[in-house]
Formats: sequence, structure tokens, C-alpha cells
Amino acid sequence: MTAYIIRRIAMTVPVLFGILFVTFLMKALIPTDAVLALYSGQVSEEKAAEAIAQIRAKYDLDKPWYQQFAIYVGDVARGDLGESIRTRQPIVDEIGYRYWNTLVLTFASLVVALVVGLSTGIASAYWKGTWIDEVAMGIGLLGISMPAFFFGLILIFFFAVQLRWLPVMNAGDWKGLILPAVTLGLIEAAPLSRITRASMVEVLSQDYVKAIRAKGLPERHVIFRHALPNALLSILTILGLQIGGLLGGAFIIEVVFGWHGIGELAVKAIGWRDFTITQAIILVSATTYVLVNLVVDILYAWADPRIKLG
Repeated sequence: MTAYIIRRIAMTVPVLFGILFVTFLMKALIPTDAVLALYSGQVSEEKAAEAIAQIRAKYDLDKPWYQQFAIYVGDVARGDLGESIRTRQPIVDEIGYRYWNTLVLTFASLVVALVVGLSTGIASAYWKGTWIDEVAMGIGLLGISMPAFFFGLILIFFFAVQLRWLPVMNAGDWKGLILPAVTLGLIEAAPLSRITRASMVEVLSQDYVKAIRAKGLPERHVIFRHALPNALLSILTILGLQIGGLLGGAFIIEVVFGWHGIGELAVKAIGWRDFTITQAIILVSATTYVLVNLVVDILYAWADPRIKLG
């Protein structure tokens, strides 16, 4: 297993380097120039040209691309993601607390998704073909089909506007976390429920499960001690994708609920045409996604010792 983990980590290194290169190329591919946009129409052309030249020199934009890339890699290796063109603040400070907020939202959403998704998926598999199965899968299909922002607006209407139990927007306390976490959690629970059901149906039909039941073990032992652990591989796969996506920033939900995460910052940075913040957010989000999937691959080997890198 140790060799598998080492080789899996080694395979991740070129992927991370590729992410660095792609995020660096973003500056050249953006059709508008944030430096020009910053001074457009605000000062005279002579003063603007002088200010633009100074900013380009400060951010090494006047150097050849390969020198810029070398500087960029060195800065990232030191944990320096640059400075915002708009606010003049270090991007690490801009992203830091927002990334923590996204972590909190991700954790809360996953708790909801795991509780709802696993329970409905297991129930649907156990009572396969009954009305319980039909209702659970129907709700799951609705969850997959419904846009997250629309579901969030429905929850806001009922629980914030009509019942006035919860705040409409993030108020800085635990109550402001409930609606966005429930919205994301229920949306993510839908595919998790369907994957869990499919995996559990397959496992419960195996001969060894029938043998365990023939020994007279309680059903809860059959389900949770024998069947569920053997259905974990498919569940881990979907969880890895969901965690990576959530940590990358639930853009729309953070904007709808005023949650100050990296998704909300990304939307603002795009509006500001601040390519330095946008570039850093994409780098952080993509790296997070890759690292989460690395952890999931390692968990595969833990869940099933037969797995090894071919």
C-alpha cells in the first residue's frame, strides 16, 4: 500500500505543475486588460500611461512570458499569490478567511448530504421496488434536475420570508449557515443517494450476504457491518467529486446567500477585472480538487486492499 501511495503522489506532481502553467496562461488569454481598465476614463492619457507603465513593471508584466512564469512559480512556492490590482492587498489575505468560510460551508453541507444521501440510498436498496424506493428515487431525481440557486430561493421564500425563522443573507452567526448548507447538502445528497442505492443493491444480492443472513445476524449488522463497507468504493468516488467541487467554491450559492467564501470573491473579481485574484482563486480551487481526489484514491486502497496501481 505504501508503494501505491508514493506512486499516486508522484503522479499528482505533474498535474499540479500543469495547473500552474494553465493558470499562468490565463493572463494572456483574457481579452481585457485589468491595468488599462483600472485607469480608463479616470485620468488623462499621459498620467494613465505613466501609471500603467509603473504597474506593469511592478507586476513583471513588461517581461517575456517565460520570465514571468518562472517568477510566478517561485512566488507560489513561497506562498505568495501576488497582490490585488484593485485593492492593493495581498491576495493570500483576501482569500484566507474566505477559504475558511468555504471550508465551514463545505463541511456543513457534507454532513447534510451524508445523512440524507446515505440514509435514503440504503433505505431504497433495502426496500427495493416498494413505494419507499419509488419516493426516495423520485425525490433524488428532482434534486439532480433542480438548479441549486432555484432551490435556495425556495428555501429563502419559505423559511426566511414567510416563516421568518432564518436570515435571508449571511448575518455572521450560525443561523446564516443553515440555509446555504441545507441547500447545497440536499442538492449533493441526490446523486449520493442514487449511487448508494445502486452499490447497495449490487452488494445485497451477493451470495456472502445471503450466507450472513442465513446465520441469523440482525439486519442492521448485515447492512452496516458487511454490506455498506463493500459498497464504499462507488460512494467514495462521488464524495471526492463533491468535496472537490464544494471546496473549489459553491459560486452561485455563496452569492445568493451572501456567504463570504472564495466563490463570492471570484464573482466579484471577475466584475472588477482583477485577473490576479481570479488567477489565484482558480489555482487554489484546482489544486484543492486535485488534492482531494488524491486523498480519495488513497482511501480506495484502505477500503479495498486489492486495489493497486497497475
